[in-house]
Amino acid sequence: MKAVGYHTPLPIDDPDALLDIELEMPTVRDRDLLVEVRAISVNPVDTKQRKSAKPDSGKEYKVLGWDCAGVVVGTGKLSSMFKKGDEVYYSGCIARQGANAQFHSVDERIVAIKPKRLSFAEAAALPLTSLTAWEILFDRFGVEQRRIGYGAPRKGSILIIGAAGGVGSMLMQIASHMTPLTVVATASRPETTEWCRQMGADYVIDHHRDIRTQMQELGLGEVEYIALLSATDTHYPGIAELLAPQGKIAIIDDPQKPVDARPLKRKSGTICWEFMFTRSYYETPDILRQHDSLTEVSKLMDLGTLKTTMTQSYGTINAQNLKMAHAWIESGRSIGKIVLEGWE
Repeated sequence: MKAVGYHTPLPIDDPDALLDIELEMPTVRDRDLLVEVRAISVNPVDTKQRKSAKPDSGKEYKVLGWDCAGVVVGTGKLSSMFKKGDEVYYSGCIARQGANAQFHSVDERIVAIKPKRLSFAEAAALPLTSLTAWEILFDRFGVEQRRIGYGAPRKGSILIIGAAGGVGSMLMQIASHMTPLTVVATASRPETTEWCRQMGADYVIDHHRDIRTQMQELGLGEVEYIALLSATDTHYPGIAELLAPQGKIAIIDDPQKPVDARPLKRKSGTICWEFMFTRSYYETPDILRQHDSLTEVSKLMDLGTLKTTMTQSYGTINAQNLKMAHAWIESGRSIGKIVLEGWE
């Protein structure tokens, strides 16, 4: 089968950073599905892995890709949740080979039926970021989930720092539609500011200006929930002053400096790490929750409550196009999600 992978971690401008390769069909474990990959999307985790992760033991190549939409073509002997022909979407497991291949094996417990109203490309943009946003709100923060269309007034607020990327794009939508929170997003360019408004932000402020001052100008003051999606090293020192008593902070990036929890003691503040792959990596007892969460997202997409965050299509799945996608993500200027679809 065709795939895209690499021998050695390299910068994206190296000719061998990503290669078009041929691989054997993947092994299907007892609880696995074998999926024919129709579309993929690219996340910052792909670029981080490409620069640092070596091929797994016994493997010649490392294959990336943790967002996939495709069709089930085979099932493991203990698989019972899906059948051949089902159209599915999922984000896979970072401990296994990725989905930048024509066929991919994945644990059925982290898979869901893709939204019917979306194309494979539109659906491929969603899994990793939707799961990360869902887990931040409902697992890490424990925010009350409200019924769609329930017209209760806003109560409390969430500040989303670095909101125009993939995770922020889903977090704004889900928080706006599924919680009673006022949604404040940060962006710094006209195009990212407008994108945040389209994704459901009630207010958009500039993360290059003093955030606390801007929050005070909005009359919001302290914030119950803060999602640090990027530049934690830059923004965390001022977060303790912004956080409301007994508030919570979620961090998803990889800060280079130690995150000091001591300033939060007087407020009984909580710092939460959110890593979407925790459940699949450790096969936690609640691993099925990812299937459930993606199923809810799929339903909300079909209702039109949520919308895809696909913003760019880079064409068919091959090394050249994936290199361009990686380079654009590394530039730090991407909005929403980049998708690739089909094979030559």
